[in-house]
Amino acid sequence: MDAYDKGSDARQGQDGPGGPAGPDRPDGEADAAETTAPEADGAPEAAGAHEAADVSEVAGAAEVAGAREATSVPEATGAPEAVGAVRPAPPGTAQPAAPRTGVAALSPRYQVGAVVALAVVAVAVCAHIGAVFLHLAPSNTLTKQHGDVVDEWVFPEFEQNWKLFAPNPLQQNVSVQVRAEVSTADGEIRTTGWYDLSAEDGRAIDGNPLPSHTQQNELRRAWDFFVASHDSDDRPVGLRGTLSETYLRRIALLRLDRDGAAGPGGVVERVQYRSRTTNVEPPPWSGEKVSDRPTVRELPWWSVSAETRGAKSGQAAREGGAA
Repeated sequence: MDAYDKGSDARQGQDGPGGPAGPDRPDGEADAAETTAPEADGAPEAAGAHEAADVSEVAGAAEVAGAREATSVPEATGAPEAVGAVRPAPPGTAQPAAPRTGVAALSPRYQVGAVVALAVVAVAVCAHIGAVFLHLAPSNTLTKQHGDVVDEWVFPEFEQNWKLFAPNPLQQNVSVQVRAEVSTADGEIRTTGWYDLSAEDGRAIDGNPLPSHTQQNELRRAWDFFVASHDSDDRPVGLRGTLSETYLRRIALLRLDRDGAAGPGGVVERVQYRSRTTNVEPPPWSGEKVSDRPTVRELPWWSVSAETRGAKSGQAAREGGAA
């Protein structure tokens, strides 16, 4: 213990870091110098820390300024910008107006014309829809007063009916056929075979993207007109029945002439129609049973002398002119 105590006194006394105490350096001053020495040594360290912080801030500011200069280099030096980069407009520069499109791009004169054309089209569409509605609507005051005007507009191109949406839509295939008695150039009378007019229309429509209205509806509507205006004994009911017969005779003459049924120098004297009706086979899941036997309806012979009189006179005039 004494040895350690003496060593401790020696370090604090003569052999301490402050050196031996002399007449010019009292013990108190030596101790004070020793205690204040670290503080004096620490002051430069603190100053150096502040200087390092200032240097780091200056370096950071320099880096930010360098980054800004790097981003503005392409504008200053004319270097190509990155694809898709959006250059901000300089302050105080007005943004360009968006280009006009559609009707707004036209001059006022043409804008007025476009508005007038659209108004005319809108009025025409509304009038057409109204006429078709009155044609399909039940009898009312408007149809009684203006029914003729409506029918003139609707028939034959815009005709509408409820067969597709009826409780019992049409479920039959009807084939209309015709044959003729022809007086030949030798004065004999011969009878042609049956011409299937419905099959001819079907062949003309099949594969045709734009079939004519005549091919689709002329014969079909004429036959429906006849059936609706005749009784079960094929007798006409009123003037509409007689009109339907005249219509069918003219259709027969046109079709037979197209097919060359009369032959060279021959003239059609009479025509006869018949229809062959077959039920459409129902789908397997319906369970409905229908007859697959066709029903044939054969009409009496009709004279076409009134219709062919003009053809004969025209043929005689052509022969006289040739002579």
